[in-house]
Amino acid sequence: MNIQVYKPSQQAIGQFDGGKITEQKPIGFPGEGSHVKRVGPLFYWAWAKAEKAGYIPLHPHQAFEIITYVIEGKAEHGDTLGTKSTVGPGGIQIMQTGSGVSHEEGFVGPNMEGFQIWFEPFVKEAVKRKPSYTQFAHEELPTEVKEGYRLKTVIGEGSPVQLVADVQLFDLEINDGESLEFPVPDNYCLAMLAIRGNGAVNDTDFQHKDFIVLTAYGKTNALIEAKKGEKLRLIAILVPTEVDYPLYRK
Repeated sequence: MNIQVYKPSQQAIGQFDGGKITEQKPIGFPGEGSHVKRVGPLFYWAWAKAEKAGYIPLHPHQAFEIITYVIEGKAEHGDTLGTKSTVGPGGIQIMQTGSGVSHEEGFVGPNMEGFQIWFEPFVKEAVKRKPSYTQFAHEELPTEVKEGYRLKTVIGEGSPVQLVADVQLFDLEINDGESLEFPVPDNYCLAMLAIRGNGAVNDTDFQHKDFIVLTAYGKTNALIEAKKGEKLRLIAILVPTEVDYPLYRK
């Protein structure tokens, strides 16, 4: 097992609409300066915020599977498939961009907060598929509540979200001083962003806004703990370290 913690200074930053939308990027695009270039099929990860509202005009995508997951506020979406839609807190938008689609985005507050994350299927096969758009509200995604934690499966077993790339995505909340044991299969990575509070994973400390990448060599249990006096919230993505198709070179 290997655990790496990347501070905000080791992540990329970005902005849109004259700074109305700001981003911290655990995994950025080439040249943006993020220390982590990708994690298996996890290609790009941006944590976006808009105090009031911001807009990104129509632009094209191809092949990648792109999700927008909302924490606060709402995300608006329009595309060349004819879609016009909005999702609120806890909701997810999914674009499987296939042979090509253009879309526009709005991030609406107050204090909008969400993620855009790109996953990479086999590009040569993906570009042959018809592009599609789907979305699901918070209430449609399975949530397990136990004493000490809440585990929401955004992508994975029980979720209605279906992707081609081998990925699972979780929204975790761990109460003050409590812990959660999370299984990580052999040759998989658990990539986590601490969006609230401070904690530790297998005795490795991390702080709010840190990006943590745990790589398993042999089946591993990640013991994730909230520090005393802290309520911890993490967005966690489980992906294989390697896939059986060539990945796009950044």
